[in-house]
Amino acid sequence: MYQNNLKMKIRFSAILCIICWMNVSAFKVYIFADMEGCSQLTNREQLNGNEGSLRMAEDINACIEGCFLAGATEVIVRDGHGGGVNVNPALIDPRARLIQGATPGVRFKDIEGSEALILLGYHGMAQTKNALFAHSFSSATIQMMYLNGRPVGEIGIDASIAGEHHVPVVMVTGDDKTMKEAKDWIPGVVTCQVKIGTSHLSGKCLSLKKSHQLIQKKTVQALKKKNSIKPVQAHYPATIRWDYLPDGHPRVYDPKFTPVADPRTVEKSSENSIEQLLVGDR
Repeated sequence: MYQNNLKMKIRFSAILCIICWMNVSAFKVYIFADMEGCSQLTNREQLNGNEGSLRMAEDINACIEGCFLAGATEVIVRDGHGGGVNVNPALIDPRARLIQGATPGVRFKDIEGSEALILLGYHGMAQTKNALFAHSFSSATIQMMYLNGRPVGEIGIDASIAGEHHVPVVMVTGDDKTMKEAKDWIPGVVTCQVKIGTSHLSGKCLSLKKSHQLIQKKTVQALKKKNSIKPVQAHYPATIRWDYLPDGHPRVYDPKFTPVADPRTVEKSSENSIEQLLVGDR
């Protein structure tokens, strides 16, 4: 009788230990996916056709797989290219929750509680030499952006916004110039280079198989480092400046593009929110 009770107590204690371990180790990952930096995309025809959305979905799934291999218990994917309706939801790993469409006033909807942010398929900032599809939020209208006087693209802005939510950016994927930019803005970040930009509209790419294997491997590596990578802390009050292109001017990654000498400029400051500077009216 005593032995039976002892065995039951041991089993009960073991179950409690497992439950406690699961609660301690459980973590949520947020993936914000752009398109231009995804595997094997090097020209606008791909971005504007079905190939762009397919490559984006494949990269997302490789990243999701890496998240769960690393022990994540919740993964949110934000379709973040253009209007946010790019990938076919039926193609996305059902273990993750996909957010699509507009999210007014919010850059990273439902990021609260995340322990890590992954910037997937990113690109270099506007006017970065030989960076594939280099631009800062709008290739057609924005010549350059600055954060507190420093040239900035989507990596620097998004890492700063994530920092306002106390979430570190642990990994960035894209081309070689994007990797350098990520390291410049995010100390300790894991980079995942899937291609080399040879101009704004040409590049050398890994095979899809190698690219997806690398994304999965680097995701696991990044999430193992999540506690040692600190959220980016911007300086406040923060000021963003937008230098705008005139109507009809070539896109910033068009071979015919030349910088405008005296662009229309808009500048806004905030005491505590880069996110509201970005998503608010300007």
